[in-house]
Amino acid sequence: MSPGIWLLAGATFAAAALLTAAVRHIAIRRGVLDVPNARSSHVTATPRGGGLAIVLSASAALLCLAFAGALPLRLAVVLVGGGGAVAAVGFADDHRPVAAGVRLAVHLLAAVWAVAWLGGFPEIALGPQTLYLGWIGNVVAVLGVMWVLNLFNFMDGIDGIAASEAVFVTGAVLPAMSVLGIPAAIGAASLIVGAAALGFLVWNWPPARIFMGDIGSGYVGYAIAALALACGGHNPTAVWVWLILGGVFFVDATVTLGRRLLRGERAHEAHRSHAYQWLARRWGSHGKVTLAVLVVNLVWLLPGALLAARFPGYAAVLVIVVLAPLAVLAVVIGSGREEGNTLRKINPT
Repeated sequence: MSPGIWLLAGATFAAAALLTAAVRHIAIRRGVLDVPNARSSHVTATPRGGGLAIVLSASAALLCLAFAGALPLRLAVVLVGGGGAVAAVGFADDHRPVAAGVRLAVHLLAAVWAVAWLGGFPEIALGPQTLYLGWIGNVVAVLGVMWVLNLFNFMDGIDGIAASEAVFVTGAVLPAMSVLGIPAAIGAASLIVGAAALGFLVWNWPPARIFMGDIGSGYVGYAIAALALACGGHNPTAVWVWLILGGVFFVDATVTLGRRLLRGERAHEAHRSHAYQWLARRWGSHGKVTLAVLVVNLVWLLPGALLAARFPGYAAVLVIVVLAPLAVLAVVIGSGREEGNTLRKINPT
């Protein structure tokens, strides 16, 4: 990657950090605060909507790349256009609750937008063979984008966890992209999104001084899904690599949602039954859990993803090998377990 790209990433980081400070100041002045309630994991009223800094800084940098010819127009249209729509409905929801149907409609349109511009999801690697999916692949891709978009919202429940996950996934995928022969332009876009998330993380690390809000979690989830889809269009193994890297979020959100739906609970109802939330209450700390997730990412998921990139014939099998232990661990910790009377607020440090 050229020095100019790294320089732009540094500028994106700085802009995100400064913009987050500005958004925090405005949120405090206008009373845009996340006030603790029975379903909260924090103990003090905290400004929210800091994800706006991620959206603005990343979008500006991505447009610079596009105008310089360093980013394909179609990917810029997806990240800035579709990402902007997801961010807009998230921004509205952060200030006044938006009906679940409206949010779902916007997310669906943004997902269709991404799949249409990026050429769909025509094939995937299964062992030494490549499976052609046709129109079914496009349906799977739309549902996948929507799921990743929303799981970041589901997992943004304690200080620093969503932002640090975004930084890890978008950064850790870069060496795998090189092995898979993914164009450097997609890597540059991933680096920019990660740099913006890192700038926000300066203010969101436990104890958080501002929360990401739906505007940030939705945008980051959508951007990561779009980047994975773009990589998949160049190498059918790439999707497995992205799935492994995001394994903690994918497993916890999927297991939790599945168990809640089996009990007849509504998917959009607020709750604190994710594995990371149970663990935060058990340990009495946000920071310890966020650090633990980072350790799992670096020690377990990153090597698994690099192996999948290096040995594409085993990529699908490696997904099972790497994620299955996480699924078992999530269930043991309590992912999706009924909460009962265990609710209590926890120290964010």
